[in-house]
Amino acid sequence: MLHNERNVGSPMGLAIHRLKVAREDLETAKDDFSGDHFRAANNRAYYAIYHTITAVLALEQAAFKRHKDTITYFNKEYIKTEKFPRILGRQISRAQEIRHASDYDEFYIASNEEAQEQIDTAEALWNAVNQYIKS
Repeated sequence: MLHNERNVGSPMGLAIHRLKVAREDLETAKDDFSGDHFRAANNRAYYAIYHTITAVLALEQAAFKRHKDTITYFNKEYIKTEKFPRILGRQISRAQEIRHASDYDEFYIASNEEAQEQIDTAEALWNAVNQYIKS
């Protein structure tokens, strides 16, 4: 993605910024995963997903206070209409559940497999949204 001064302050500029933030979260998730910090990897992968979704919503200047509302809107407007594959909607929901367990359930034990699944979902969504924004 190219930085374009025309985009600064525009919906496209905000979308590009949010995608950059999402990419940083994704890279942090990968670093956490490499260090066997699976709870932290789950958290950062989820935030990569969330910021990727908000990048799409920036284009239409839609914003919500709660993550739940943001994801519900994205699923309604972008997954159910098949602008993005339906499987991503299921994976996003699972990522939200796992992040919640990772962050708030004292007895949750994060696994290598779940953390990798979250990273894979974040990567797939980021790539799909990056293509969407470019087009």
